[in-house]
Formats: sequence, structure tokens, C-alpha cells
Amino acid sequence: MIVEPQGRLQRASLRARVTWLAAFCVAGAVALVSLGAYMVVRKSTYDALDDGLRQRAATVANGTKVTTPDEVANYPAAFLAAGDVKMGVLLADPGKIIYPKDSTPPPSVQEAWDVADGDRDEFIWTDHKTETRVIAVAYQPGQAIIIAQSMVPQRTTLAKLSVVLLLIGGAGVLLAAIAGTAVARTSLRPVQRLTEATERVTNTGDLTPIPVAGDDELARLTHSFNAMLGAVAESQERQRRLVADAGHELRTPLTSMRTNLELLLASERPDSPTLSPEDKSEIQADVRAQIDELTTLIGDLVELAREDAPQVIHEPVDLVEVVERSMDRARRRASNVTFDVQLQPWTLLGDSSALERAVLNLLDNAVKFSPSGSAVRLTLRQMGDGSATVEVADAGPGIADADLPHVFERFYRSSEARTLPGSGLGLAIVKQVAQRHGGTATAGRAPEGGALFTLRLPGRP
Repeated sequence: MIVEPQGRLQRASLRARVTWLAAFCVAGAVALVSLGAYMVVRKSTYDALDDGLRQRAATVANGTKVTTPDEVANYPAAFLAAGDVKMGVLLADPGKIIYPKDSTPPPSVQEAWDVADGDRDEFIWTDHKTETRVIAVAYQPGQAIIIAQSMVPQRTTLAKLSVVLLLIGGAGVLLAAIAGTAVARTSLRPVQRLTEATERVTNTGDLTPIPVAGDDELARLTHSFNAMLGAVAESQERQRRLVADAGHELRTPLTSMRTNLELLLASERPDSPTLSPEDKSEIQADVRAQIDELTTLIGDLVELAREDAPQVIHEPVDLVEVVERSMDRARRRASNVTFDVQLQPWTLLGDSSALERAVLNLLDNAVKFSPSGSAVRLTLRQMGDGSATVEVADAGPGIADADLPHVFERFYRSSEARTLPGSGLGLAIVKQVAQRHGGTATAGRAPEGGALFTLRLPGRP
């Protein structure tokens, strides 16, 4: 025995999975778009800052110069108005930086001194300690102008942008989750109805169809489920009719048999009137006839139930051989009639045993109603439309017009047939065999004046 762990998590419902899938998909899309937007804006912002630094450095380098008192170097006049940036001049010899009084020098790196030495035209970098963007450009021989501008405004703007993107993305994910929940609830409502219907069928046996709305895949699934419910309901109804009809048909011979047996047993009791040998012989013959009737009825019920069950038909069948085997069995049962047989070759995919039973039932029915010395005509002929017919005609009284629509119904027996042996299931079996092979069974009047039964089956010569 397998024991499930107590703490094992149950799988999420389909609705929850749809909701989470929508949220994750939107979250992924929003994250990619937000990341792309942030990277584009960040690059554009820093590119604009670098372009501004280059433009400002060029303006400073080409602007007016101011001579220092010690005449060590000529200051750019822009130093006097540099309030938002840090400026300086790198002197390769003696290796120092000159910057405006009462200010702090801009940061420098080795690459900036390379610019002063003339090894580079410019160098731009980020100084993370001072949070500034710094550029060094050649100024005069052995000198370089260095300008550092704070990156705080740009980083503040990017931080605000990231917050906005995060809020918008979060709102989008939330809306996607809400929309996914609504879509899942709406889309899965037919599935929920199917689930409830399945539980209802399981618990109550109620096969009421489910209302269908729309024409999407779930609507088609509901149609298919309703078709299945209809098939199950039809099958149950056939079973109920068969049981009810079989019970009705079995009751009469059983009651008669019980009466005869009780009469025989009563005659054996002391001080009871005895039966004459003739009466005993008659009762015994009656009991044997009733046993035969019950045996035939039970056999037909079993055959009918077997024909009701769905079966796969794939065996090649020679219909001529089937008819000939049926004829051999019918001749052994009927010695007072003759048979006029005309056969043309025909083959089909089917169940040879079921087809033989159907043809034999038609022959037995014809023999039962044929007068002594008459002929039963059996014809197998090709129709030229991809089908062949098996016709069985007799010279009996024929079928009344009122009985024609009902002759293939289970347990139906006309007024003329009620006094004759039979269960009323033979022709019903013929009809079911024909339908299972894609054919039809019909009844009518024969030119001889009796009944004409036609079994039409598809196949090939």
C-alpha cells in the first residue's frame, strides 16, 4: 500500500494555472520592455551628458585665456564662471593640476595625464567616488583641460524612471492577473458545467443534456458530451425495454409450466384424483414444448444482447457461403417445403456468424408461414450500386398492412403468429445485423402472395 505524504501540496486548479500563466507572461513582457526602455533612456542620458561635456570642453579650450600672476599657465577665462562643474588644467611638466581658487580639483586618472602628454586626444570616464562624469581634452602642448560634471541629476532622473516603470509593470501584472482570472472563469464555465454534469450522472444517473452556448471548442466539447449522454440514455432505454419485454414474454410460459408441474405433483399425492395416462402424456408434451419455447427465447435474448454490443467488423465474408450454410440448416429443419435458390457472388467485411444467423432467421420465418408443399424463394443478386440484396419470399398469407411497420420490433407478433412457435425476436435480430453491417432490412409483399423480406448489404462482387 502506498501512503501519500501528509505535507504533499495539491496541484493548482486549471483556473489558478491560467491566472498565473497570464501574470507570468505579462510580467515577462513588461520586464523586457521596461529593461529595454530603461537601457535606452540611460544610454541616451549619458550620451547627452558626454556630448555636453565635449561641447563645453571645446568651448573652454577655444575661449579667452587669462594669464596667471606667476605666468605658469594661461587660465581659460571660463574658469571664472565655472559654478556647476569642476575645471582644471593638467600640466604634464611639472606634473600638477591648476584649478580655480576656492574650489576643489577635478579627479584625474593616468589616461588623463596621457592626454596632457599628447598621447591621446581626449579621454572620458566616470569617477564613482565623486559621482561625476569627467573628460580630459588636449589644450596646449603639455597641457590638457579636465572638466568634471556631477551625475546626480541624471541618476535621479533614471531612478525616478525605474520607479515609474516598476509601478506601471506591477499594475500591468496585476491587471493581467485579474484579466486572466476573469477569462479563466468565463472560459472554464463550460468545463465546470461538464464537471458538474459528470458528477450528477455519477451520483444520480440523471442524463439531462447540458445547455450549450457559443460555437468554440468548449461548445463542441459540450455537444460531444451531450451526444455521449444521449447514447448512454438510449442504451439504458433499450436495456429497460429489453428487460421489460423479456419479462413479459417469459412470464407466460413460466406460468403455464408451473401450472402443469403443480398439476402433475398434485396427482401424485395420496387421496388426490389421479390423471389418466392420456392426460399425463398431454401435460408432459406441453411442458416439453414450453421448455423448448423458453430455450429459444433465452437463446434469442442472448443473441440480441450480443448484437446490441458494439463490435469491430473487419473479417472478409463470402456472402454466398453464408447463404449456403444457412440453407443447409434450414433444409434440415423443414422437410415439408422446397427451396428455390439463385445466388450471385458477393463479398463484404463483416461477421459471418451474425450474417448466417440473420439469413437463417429469414428462412425459418418463411418456412413457418409457408403451406406444406410450397416453395421458399431465396435470391442473392447484385444491385449495381455497391450493394447486394438477399430476398426471401414465401407463399404464405403475407403480412397485413397494419403489421408491416412493426415486424422488426422486438417481441412483436402479429395476430396470425401468436399461435405459432417463436419468440418475436428473430426479425429484430435480422434488422440489427443489417444495421451493424451498414445495410438495411425491409419487409413487403412477394409476387407469390406471401411475405417478402429483403436484406440489403454493401460490399463488392
